[in-house]
Amino acid sequence: MKLETLMLQRARRLLCALQDEIRETLAAARQRQGRRFAEVAAETAADTIFFVDRLSEAAIMGWMERHWPRAWPVELVMEGLEEAATFPRGTPVSGTAWKLILDPIDGTRCLMYDKRSAWSLAGLAPQRGARTDLRDIVVAVMTELPTAKAGAADQFSAVRGGPLRATRTDLTTGVVKKWIPRPSAATDCDHGFASVVKFFPEAKARAAALEEALWRELGLHGKAGGARVFDDQYLSTGGQLYELLVGHDRFIADLRPELLEREGMAAALCCHPYDICTALLLEAAGGVVERPEGGAVRAPLDTTTPVAWVGYANRALAARMRPVLRRVLRAGR
Repeated sequence: MKLETLMLQRARRLLCALQDEIRETLAAARQRQGRRFAEVAAETAADTIFFVDRLSEAAIMGWMERHWPRAWPVELVMEGLEEAATFPRGTPVSGTAWKLILDPIDGTRCLMYDKRSAWSLAGLAPQRGARTDLRDIVVAVMTELPTAKAGAADQFSAVRGGPLRATRTDLTTGVVKKWIPRPSAATDCDHGFASVVKFFPEAKARAAALEEALWRELGLHGKAGGARVFDDQYLSTGGQLYELLVGHDRFIADLRPELLEREGMAAALCCHPYDICTALLLEAAGGVVERPEGGAVRAPLDTTTPVAWVGYANRALAARMRPVLRRVLRAGR
């Protein structure tokens, strides 16, 4: 195996261990002070920061200090940082070889109200300064942050060009087992879950109208009395990718940047690069993540740039739906 591949595999394992630390830290904190999870700690340009977010940030900084290899100087990008963070500490950003973008808890609201799993997300890319892009990510890891009653938690990881790796941890015994997730092989959305993101009131009417037009164009709206496509609003980009990865959902479109712009509203309620930094995982499983109009999702590795994206469970489904989605988007402008 090439030296570069060995290094990337080590980086993958390290990020898996980092996210294990985050999961275990939050599980322990929930037992001690779960009522504080929903307290607002700060408001930033990227998102609202809750008490539970602060717990994960502290765990990350401590883990990076103890475990990140000194020979791999890295810049850390995540919400909540007031200044640039590099490891080893004190390394100038210009002296780093890697850029690591994290969403410690994607789906904070799901987790702090114990409604549904949140996800910890990480993407590692060679450092190219401000030009470092989502497509530069070469290692991605995503770990489930489960609800209090869950018995297991999943983890997914991949190196660009390599296979998807999936494990399931028994939260009672600690036993870790490998498994193989399989995205849906369906070539349409008939009798399947497929959604346009609309979990906030802002621009919800536009998103729903566009979604209805899409199913009409695809011949599913009202077919055989209706109820042919099922909507599921998972309040987490990582969670949405999970639903595609494991075969639960077939199609998800997050069009918020464009829809909010049509409403004359700021894009703060959008997906950002740290939310979609694990798109590589769905691609490794044979799925597709792209811009709504087609083509690679491009955005700098930051916490504020609005990102629109579409996920398809497989390439055949993408080929079928892509031109229809384009037409619907053009008609709605």
